[in-house]
Amino acid sequence: MNIFRNDLTEKPEVKVNVVAKTHMMSLNESDLNPLYPLRLEMSLSIAHTEINRYFTPITATLKKNLADYVGHGVDESQILFGNGVDDMLYFIFTSVRDNENSFALSLAPSYFDYVTYSGSVGLKMEFLDFNKDFDFSENEYLEKLNNPDCKLGIICNPNNPTGHLVPKDKIIFILSNTKKPIIIDETYFEFSGVTFADRIKDFPNIIITRSFSKSFSAAGLRFGYIVSNAENIKYLSKVIPFFNTSVLTQSIANTILVYKDVVVKNNKKVLREKKRLLKEMESINEVKVHPSYTNFLTFTIGEKTNDFYEFLLENDISVRPVGAHPILKNHLRVTISKKESNQAFLAALKSFIETKLPLNKKEKLIK
Repeated sequence: MNIFRNDLTEKPEVKVNVVAKTHMMSLNESDLNPLYPLRLEMSLSIAHTEINRYFTPITATLKKNLADYVGHGVDESQILFGNGVDDMLYFIFTSVRDNENSFALSLAPSYFDYVTYSGSVGLKMEFLDFNKDFDFSENEYLEKLNNPDCKLGIICNPNNPTGHLVPKDKIIFILSNTKKPIIIDETYFEFSGVTFADRIKDFPNIIITRSFSKSFSAAGLRFGYIVSNAENIKYLSKVIPFFNTSVLTQSIANTILVYKDVVVKNNKKVLREKKRLLKEMESINEVKVHPSYTNFLTFTIGEKTNDFYEFLLENDISVRPVGAHPILKNHLRVTISKKESNQAFLAALKSFIETKLPLNKKEKLIK
């Protein structure tokens, strides 16, 4: 007997379908572990954190430092944080769902878990597909968005898993012609440098989501935040538990933010490696790789893509299949990682293209 919501009967369990290998290039994580270079600073911060208290000074300090980091005149009243962007999405979806007909609108293909977390609160998800050039009609988007049952628009920018930027003029056109809230997912902002934080004062319907999981090298920390106008933050706070984030998480997040130069330096290294990897992949005729404003590259080698995926697993390399949407049929996504992993991936790609045979077990992928 089902004692829960009826729609949960058909809803699949939440899972992350990746294979763990030595070279983890599937989840867009960072190879830098900030706990190591900042171990002294983090230890001191944690030592001064009163975990016996609900209220500690770290919460106000972190909000101020986040506001300062975002810039563009944003202050603490415009910041809300929680356990990763997924947590933030869940609560945003909770805040807009009215009834069983309510839906959110996303471009597609885009972040896999918009569907996961909207479905968790009984909010439907509808889509407008990108065309083969990753473009879309802003007028069609607006038509769907302004449906009375549509409660929210989502634009992932840069987009995951395609890696491209949505044209800024199209986003501004959409914002200018609707009062519906629009999530602008800036999870990969630090790699693209493109933000709408400077337009919050112009468009009260902007809700920006950001993460510490990618460019701040802290996927396991589970820390994300929202930037919006103070009125939106006030309403969103009504659906979020007051003490929703551990003070230890806040303490570590604040330390990383204060010493952000460590991760910024690593991000520059990632971008240099991405440029090198892109050039190498583009030099192989059989490979089509898409330009990216993130820390990953999405690519295809046509009908042989799935065989190559299996080949990578055999050689201890994990990447992400992203071919569920027709536009990305036979596509994989590879995270830019440390040089050794990138070299291993390139060696495997070249070996597969040239020989179509597995590498000799004694042959080293890393050269």
